[in-house]
Order: sequence, then structure tokens, then C-alpha cells
Amino acid sequence: NGNMALDLSKEVVRVYRQILRLSRTWQALQQHDTPSERRYIREEARRLFRKNMKLSDEKEIKLCLEEAKSRIELAKHYQIPYPRPVNVAPNFVSSSKHQKGQIRRTEQSKPLYIHSQNT
Repeated sequence: NGNMALDLSKEVVRVYRQILRLSRTWQALQQHDTPSERRYIREEARRLFRKNMKLSDEKEIKLCLEEAKSRIELAKHYQIPYPRPVNVAPNFVSSSKHQKGQIRRTEQSKPLYIHSQNT
């Protein structure tokens, strides 16, 4: 659907602009960290948006948008622009019969805001 693609494209631009605005107004917890944290926000946004520029799968684009929005909200809430660390239980399944399911469940248990960290 062309109209939906256009709406999605507008949403991508809107979120990108929101991130760039955040980078201009960002205040770090430690004042001397403000310039480096602002630079990190800008560079991380550019890196991820460029990396995902060629995406055409609507579901994947929406997932990336949700990750961006989630990271914005977490950054504002915790006043930390970096992705929050996550503890994911390691795989203990030794049988290859169950390994695929275990890997899938491990991937599904990862929070949305670290989706781009492993790719």
C-alpha cells in the first residue's frame, strides 16, 4: 500500500528529527559529559538510520521505529542516552533438537530497545 509506505516514511523522518532535537537540548547528569552525550545521540541516530535506510519490510521498519521511540523514552527517564544493559540467560540446552527453540526464546526475551545492538 503506497499510502501506508508514505505514512511510515513520514514517521521515520519525524522520529529522526525528534532525536536530533533531543541531541541539541540534552543535559547530562554531569555537566561536563553533556557535549559527549549529545555527540553520541547524534552519531548513534545517524549510524542506525543509515544502516536501516534500505529496509523495505514494513514490520522491520516498524520494529526499528519502536526501538527508537523506546530508547528516547528510556534516555529521558533515566537521563542516560546509552542503551541500558540487559541480562539474558545463556543457553544451557545441549541437545540440538531443542536448540532452535531455545535460541528463538532467548531472542524473543530481549527488550525492544536493544534490537539494533546485535546487528
